[in-house]
Amino acid sequence: MADATPADLHGRIALVTGASGGLGLETARELARRGARVLLGCRDRDRAESARQQLAATARGPLEILSLDLADLAGVAAAAQRVRQQCDRLDLLINNAGIMAIPRRLSVDGFELQFATNHLGHFALTRALLPLLIRTPASRVVTVTSGIQQLGRIAFDDLQGERRYNPWRAYAQSKLANTMFALELQERLRQQGADTLSLAAHPGIARTNLQAASIAASGGGGGGAAFALRWLAPLWPSAAQGARPQLQAATAPGLQGGELLAPGGLAELWGDPGPGRLPAAARNSSDRARLWQISETLCGWG
Repeated sequence: MADATPADLHGRIALVTGASGGLGLETARELARRGARVLLGCRDRDRAESARQQLAATARGPLEILSLDLADLAGVAAAAQRVRQQCDRLDLLINNAGIMAIPRRLSVDGFELQFATNHLGHFALTRALLPLLIRTPASRVVTVTSGIQQLGRIAFDDLQGERRYNPWRAYAQSKLANTMFALELQERLRQQGADTLSLAAHPGIARTNLQAASIAASGGGGGGAAFALRWLAPLWPSAAQGARPQLQAATAPGLQGGELLAPGGLAELWGDPGPGRLPAAARNSSDRARLWQISETLCGWG
């Protein structure tokens, strides 16, 4: 499947989380280049301003910074309120931000940080913006996952890793949760008769700041991850190439809700975007509904 980004996105509004670097920066760059008004959802104001200045060189639509810390549910609610106040429509919500394989830490709300940032924050943001999305014709929500979701398992008996914690296992759980959320959201939109689409996408392997941030958070030691970053990462596709599946999911015509877009090459590591392989765990509707209910409770809505 070839890229099919519309030539003109003037008049459309897109919110991209994690837009200060990596996949989010490249996604924001392309949407703004096509004329969309892009809200840069970022935790660090200085990095967000630097990104805005960088993107301004090619942007044909407005660029606005939205202060957003996905690991702070009160902050997520405040950011969503600002969007509702400042925007009369929301065409695209790109749930892109994430952290990867860090030592166990807690969010300000007391949740394991990878689960809180990668899943719960995006769950809360999407839920808060859903009325605006549904009011916008042909809107889309794209939730960015990872190929490691295939190894993920939702530890319903230990979601926060209090009894057993492994950084990569926690990351895989959060990425599987992303896809389960995207599919369950689509089912609920369908039941409401909404034409908003919910899709998932993953970049395969790409050079972003996630790898270096993960190593730094672990103390910057050696090991396989550090070796891969130093010697193999230069061979990986760029962040711009890695962003292609999520751009395809956001803009290509003819897609159906509940699809996963991924690189079409070997093991979905690189290549032109196309249909990806959904993990068996994500296709379990009972588990998806259970995760949704638990997420609502953790966010204070249950």
